[in-house]
Amino acid sequence: MTLEDYFNILGLTADSSLNDVKKAYRQKARLFHPDLNKSPDAINRFIEATEAYEFLISYFDKAVDDTESFRQAMEDWRKYRQDRSKQKARAYARASYIRFRKTQLYKTTRIFDGATVLFSMIISLTVIAYTIFGYIYRLKHPLPQFGKPSVFIFIVLLLLGILFFSISIIFFNEYRRSSKKRRKNR
Repeated sequence: MTLEDYFNILGLTADSSLNDVKKAYRQKARLFHPDLNKSPDAINRFIEATEAYEFLISYFDKAVDDTESFRQAMEDWRKYRQDRSKQKARAYARASYIRFRKTQLYKTTRIFDGATVLFSMIISLTVIAYTIFGYIYRLKHPLPQFGKPSVFIFIVLLLLGILFFSISIIFFNEYRRSSKKRRKNR
């Protein structure tokens, strides 16, 4: 398989992020898990999705770089990991979906989502705090060559920080809602 094949299996493009790969895998795993999907090709589609996910996660940094390092990564994958990944995917396919969701492979995708939301909230609060602190500091200690700080730039940076924080809160609420729903369904 090629890199493009792995992205296509997960329904992604080559410019997708690591977070996109994890989300797409969770969707495909739920869609094709034989416990939930009784079609004859569900097992093979599930195995393909798991193989694509494992390759893209393992070699994501090299996968986006179309050089010799990627070709070497692809060769390494074929030698050592492809068969192992297929064996794990077959085992996951034989397990119930509920048990599959408790595996480390599935849980890492949820952990990454939570960490991303938390990180974005911290960054947005930092932008807001430094914008306010920087503006107040520059008002008290103006630089002779620049004069007073620009109110326009202050407002733009503050609005960007607030916008980023608002978006982070929306994602946090969605993450919390989906986590509660998952716990309720257990």
